[in-house]
Parts: sequence; structure tokens; C-alpha cells
Amino acid sequence: MQKQLGLVVAGALFSIAVSLPAGAQGKKSLIERGRYLANGPVACANCHTPRGADMAPLANMAYAGGFRIVDPGFDVYTANITPDKDTGIGSWTDAQIIAAIREGKTREGKINFPPMPVPTYNSMSDGDVKAIVAFLRTIKPIHHEVPESKYKVPQQAMPPAKGLPAPSTRDKVAYGRYVVTALAHCFECHSGPDANGAPDPQHNLGSGGFLITLAPGATVMTPNITSDPETGIGKWSDADIKKALTQGIRPDGRHLSPPMPFPFFKNMTHSDLDAVIAFLRTVPPIKRVVERTEFQKNTFK
Repeated sequence: MQKQLGLVVAGALFSIAVSLPAGAQGKKSLIERGRYLANGPVACANCHTPRGADMAPLANMAYAGGFRIVDPGFDVYTANITPDKDTGIGSWTDAQIIAAIREGKTREGKINFPPMPVPTYNSMSDGDVKAIVAFLRTIKPIHHEVPESKYKVPQQAMPPAKGLPAPSTRDKVAYGRYVVTALAHCFECHSGPDANGAPDPQHNLGSGGFLITLAPGATVMTPNITSDPETGIGKWSDADIKKALTQGIRPDGRHLSPPMPFPFFKNMTHSDLDAVIAFLRTVPPIKRVVERTEFQKNTFK
């Protein structure tokens, strides 16, 4: 009887020993997924890190906000998304951070977009947005007060996110569409503008020609990434597209300019990059010649 009891107790202890690491492992996996997303396709620090005069992100200020983006409709300073409790999101709940990411509504009830690509993130899965939040909890808190953003355009929060699961990675085009349209927000910049100057994905999906002001005198024009063979990327090989995504170099040798997040896309897995390319091949061609600005021509040759 004592032997049987001993076996039962040992079995129970074994179950506890196994279950506890499994929970810890689950949390670790969630954080690692968030780390991959934030430093890969979502590229959070690309905008949420202040930049120096040379437009290079300040390494010691990662995620601390303060990068200024100017547009006729707004004058924005990106938010501090480190866990600092006074100037960052350290005192926010997970639900509040998720609402800011996917609905564009801050804890104080303010609307935080544009240019925060909330319409894209509104389609992000529950699993992925929770992973990003879990990762943000682990980064170094930085006390950095960010100036208040000003808007001239009307703002409205997005509807509550549906939180649908991401498509299976086995469906390369569907998963690539998810990466592009729910995580990497490619079309937020690469869609041609409407009459008011805002990106118009409904009519100009991927056709480029959207003007972005990085700083006074530093404007960039986004290129055409549709499948048009003459003005887009229709003639580019898969290797050409992958090199542009991960190294910021076009087939003709010219360098892409910020805010194109190729330093982050280089961290993406080969399978995710292949899925992105597979989806981009399906984007309908739009013939739009896009001329680089003088800033781009002189700075990113």
C-alpha cells in the first residue's frame, strides 16, 4: 500500500513538474513570437525610435518614441512604448495596449492615428497582438517624455477587432496576404494618394507615389510595388524582391530610403518572406511612374 501511495505521490509530483515548465514554456514562446513580430514584419521600433540627423535610429532609445512625422493633416511624435510607468505604457493593461494597437484608441480615450497603421493592425490576430504586448513588457523602460501630436484631420477609432486567427502558413498566398495587410502595413505607405493626399488602397493599391516627410527638407516618395512590369516590380525576380525587402537595394543597385523597414525585414524567416513575395505577385498591376525626390536621389544613391 505504501509503495502504491508512493507511486501515486511520485506521479503527482511528476505531473506538477511537467505542467509548470509547460506554462513557462508557453509564456516564453509567446514572448519570442512577439519579439519576432516586433523586430521583423511589424517593425515597431522603425517608427517608435527617435532618429538622429542622419535619419539613423538612436540605438540607446529603442521604442522610446519621439520620432516626428509631418504631413499636411498632422504633426505627429510617435509614442513611447517602453514599460516606463510615467512616460511609456508600463501602467497600461494588456487590453488597453491591444486597443491602442488594433483600434487606435489610447487609455485616455484619444485617437492615435494616422500615421500609426491601425487600419492594418485591426486585422491582426488575437494571438499575434498578445504576443507583441508580451514582448513589449520585457524591453528596457526608458523615461522619455514625448511632445503632444497635433491633427488637422478628423479622427475616429476603428471598430473592435475581430481577432480572427492567422491563415495557415501552408497556404502561402493567404498567409502572405496576412503578413502584408495585417502585420507589415506595406500598403499604408505604398498606395497612391487620393484627392486629399491620403493613401488610397481602394483605387491605388500598391502603386506608390505617396509623399512622406521625415524631417524638414527630407521628403521621400514611395515606389510602385504592384505587378506592373514597367513601373512596378513585375519584372523583378523573387531574389530581387527579397534583396529589396531585406537589404534595401533595388535590382538597379539604388538604395531604398527610410522609412522602408528593411533593417527589420531582414529578421524575417525565409518562409515568411516567400509568402510575402507570393502574395505581392497577385497584386493587380497599376501603371504609375514614381519619381524619387531630390532628397532620395542625393542621399540614397
